[in-house]
This record gives sequence, C-alpha cells and structure tokens, in this order.
Amino acid sequence: MNASMDRADRLTIRPAGTADLAPFFAYLDDHLRDNGADGTPLFQPVAPGQPRLPAGLRIAFIKGIDIAVGAPGWRRLWLAIAPGGDIAGHVDLRGRPEPAATHRAMLGMGVHRVWRRRGLGRRLLATAAGWARDDTDIGWIDLEVLSDNLPACELYVRAGFTTVARVADMLRIADASHDLSYMTFGLRQG
Repeated sequence: MNASMDRADRLTIRPAGTADLAPFFAYLDDHLRDNGADGTPLFQPVAPGQPRLPAGLRIAFIKGIDIAVGAPGWRRLWLAIAPGGDIAGHVDLRGRPEPAATHRAMLGMGVHRVWRRRGLGRRLLATAAGWARDDTDIGWIDLEVLSDNLPACELYVRAGFTTVARVADMLRIADASHDLSYMTFGLRQG
C-alpha cells in the first residue's frame, strides 16, 4: 500500500452533530469551488463558479440532522476528519420525499481535492451503507449523479451500485446539456 493510501485509511470518519454544521458548510463552500473547474467534472448541478451552497440545502441539513430516521426530512451526515482537524470528505443519507419510500435513502457525498483518488470515497460509502444496514430498516440507497462525472460513476459501480436509468439532457447547466444517471444499491438482497 502506498503512503497516500495509508494516510487516507487513517482518517477518522464519524457522525456529524449540530456543532459540526458551521465547519461543514465552510468545507462545502470550498468544495463547490472545484465544481467544473480546472478539468474537474461537474459534481453538483449548479453552474461552475457558484460561490456558496444554496440556502435551502443548508436548511435541510440543519433541520434534518435532528429528525428521526423514517420521518419526513431526516438526514444523517458523516465527516472524514484529517489529523489536523480539517474535513477531508463527507457522506450523507437522507429520506426520499415519497411517503411510500421510507425503506430507501438518497446518498450525497464529496471528497476534498487533497484527498481524492486515495480510497476515501470507498470508506465513506462503506460507512453510510454499514450504518443503514445495521441500524435502520433501510433496504436501498439511491443516488443521482451527473453522467459525465466519470470518477464518481466509476466509484459507485466499484462499490456495488447499479445504474437503473440514464436520462438524456436532464439538466441544462451554464447553457450545456447534461445527462443524469440514477443508481441504486440493495442492502438486503436475497
């Protein structure tokens, strides 16, 4: 194992609480600067250069972190913390909006530019899936990803996600057409 992989494996991944939200939002604002910049694919469905996370998403995290799993609006967040205390990545699960889909969760995640391609994404996915499998009745984890974000799509496939649909021209971002892939992972198959 190379040294950079070893460092990523030693990061602490822990559940986030209310006190973590302010530094998490600062991390996300910094993370968003990479969206579509300098050869990085779009990973958020917003135009490159958008300086801040939308207010509605901030509110969803603030409110959702204290809502019981299964209740409308619930959300859980895990942070990967570097040795110096900086946030190296995150993964979150949230309830689907459909009342009949409480057995499913939606996934969101991101890895700070310094920690990409070092195995952290795999660890974050395993953390969220392990929690959902062991501590909830969630049977499926779903996600949406911009189809041309090949690094993310490849990570999800390696983690066991299956593409169930690809919708052509689903999004128009900065006057460009983007396909959106829908992927899912069964936690309790068989």
